[in-house]
Amino acid sequence: MIPARLAAAALAATAAFALLPAAAAHAEFDPVRYVALGDSYSSGTGTGDYFDPACRRSAKAYPQLLADGLNAEFTFEACSGARTADLLSTQLGSLDAETDIVTVTIGGNDIGWAEAVKACLTPLADCTDEIEDSERLVQLHLPGLLDGAYGAIANRAPNADVYVLGYPRLFNGASACGALRQPSVTEQLLMNEAADRLAGVIRNKAEEHDFTYVDVRRAFEGHAVCDDVAYLNGLAYPPSESYHPNAMGHQNGYYPAVARAIL
Repeated sequence: MIPARLAAAALAATAAFALLPAAAAHAEFDPVRYVALGDSYSSGTGTGDYFDPACRRSAKAYPQLLADGLNAEFTFEACSGARTADLLSTQLGSLDAETDIVTVTIGGNDIGWAEAVKACLTPLADCTDEIEDSERLVQLHLPGLLDGAYGAIANRAPNADVYVLGYPRLFNGASACGALRQPSVTEQLLMNEAADRLAGVIRNKAEEHDFTYVDVRRAFEGHAVCDDVAYLNGLAYPPSESYHPNAMGHQNGYYPAVARAIL
């Protein structure tokens, strides 16, 4: 939980996640110092509206929504395409002993997940091998990478509450959609199973480092690609927008999930 001195600055515990008025929340407290780290799922890629085109950072992304709700002193470091090595080399400079809150999504780009998704979109092709390759990287390669990233965050921000956000399942596993009718339902189920394995590894490593894991899979249930009200883009243009949370995914999926964790 966030330190007691920040309690009055936390999000109000209402069903609609209404926020305390900034003046009342912070009249007698120092601003919350919040740093958002990670990849495209934190930068806001997929929302279609970027104030930083290079990293595809968006004001509609959950970190900006959270920062606004907390009226925080905010540093937005998350960047589209980031791997654990990029986080270590370019994103940790804003962390220090005065940092109060850190959020992070990382790991998806280290396991060849984008390549697996692309393979599953190819008509008449079997993407089982690519999915299995990603799963091997999840089990054998990713744990060590997460240890390095999480350890560095803890060293740089020893007094911060760190919230590690996971990834949603992309597909509903019930129907194919779009012009290509890809991936097939069978491939969707395989990819969702791989997403669950990824979630398990991220959760275990986060908890080993005494970080709070925020599971967003339930928040996206009923709102996957091909669902009537999707919180995730399907195949889109530009292609970088594909298979990422849209603005609703951040507003109604990621943001409430991390708000509950902080409360």
